[in-house]
Order: sequence, then C-alpha cells, then structure tokens
Amino acid sequence: MKRILVVLLTLTMALACGSSRKVTRLETDTVTDLSGKWNDTDSRLVAEEMISDCLSRVWVTDFAAAQGRKPVVTVGSIRNRSSEHINTETFSKDFERELINSGKVRFVASREQRGEIRDERMDQQQYASEETRKRLAQETGADFLLYGSINSITDQIEGTQVVYYQTDLELINLESNEKSWIGTKKIKKEITQKGEKW
Repeated sequence: MKRILVVLLTLTMALACGSSRKVTRLETDTVTDLSGKWNDTDSRLVAEEMISDCLSRVWVTDFAAAQGRKPVVTVGSIRNRSSEHINTETFSKDFERELINSGKVRFVASREQRGEIRDERMDQQQYASEETRKRLAQETGADFLLYGSINSITDQIEGTQVVYYQTDLELINLESNEKSWIGTKKIKKEITQKGEKW
C-alpha cells in the first residue's frame, strides 16, 4: 500500500512539473490573431479608420459654419449582429476615444452614463454644500448620435474557413433625423486548420 502511494505521488509530481505555462507581455498595439475571430486589433483599426473618415467629411465644417461652434456627439448602441461574441462596449470606447482626441467635436456622456450622473446630481441637491452643488438642467445636449452594427458572414469547407466582417456606422442629426454620414469598414479573414474539418 505504501509503495502504491509513493508511485502515485511520484506520477502526480511528474505530471505537474511536466506541464508549464509561459506568459509573455505584449504591447497593446501588437497584432495578435490566434483564433481568427474578431479581436482587439480589429476593433482598434476599424474605429481609427472609420472615425478618421467621419471627421474628414463636410458635415463637421458645415455644422461649425452654420452654428459657430463644434458639433456635440454621443455614441449610441453598436449592435453585434455577427456570428460570434463581440464586446461592443470596448468597441464603442474606441470610437469615443477617437472622436474626443480628434479635437474636432465635443463629446457628451452616453445614455447609461447620463443616468448615473443625474442620480449623483440629485444627491448633491440634498447633501452637497451650496457652493459645490451642481445645478440641474444644465446639461449639454448632443447634436449628433453615432450608432451602428457589426455583421459577419462565414463560409467554410473542410479545413478552411473565411469570415467576412462588415461594420456599418451612421451619424444622425438629433434635431432633424438627417443622416449626416454613413461609413462602412470591411475585414476578411481566412483561417486554415490542417487535417481538420470545421
């Protein structure tokens, strides 16, 4: 019995020591395509390219000329209509970052953020000093809402799969409902697995 216990213990230790995991830190802008699915690189590149296109169009200068100020933008929902899980919140944050950092527009909080901010402002009415209390009904309203969707089409045979992603964004004038800009970004990936079928 003692011998069996020693043998089992030795085998367990050998197996535990035989498998090791290595973690390597990467720069956040490193392109990593492990599975071929939508990833952080796709999100960043789509946001940078689409917002660059959006802000280079005439709607920005037309609005500034007519109103005498920068347009105010907010990001609405970006819907995931693809065949895989995509965290659209990080994707939306990429858009927000690109818009704010451009310096061409002003940006206001999203619908969810505004709810939390309003709750805080209401609390201040009762609990904060008069000198530091923030006034009600002083929010900056958005002029434009950016929203859109991510779609995908998958084609596969034996060990090869091709995934096509299409991101569509629209910028809507909140007062007139006019579409001021429409952008599309397409990505196509081929994934191969030797000796395997999907």
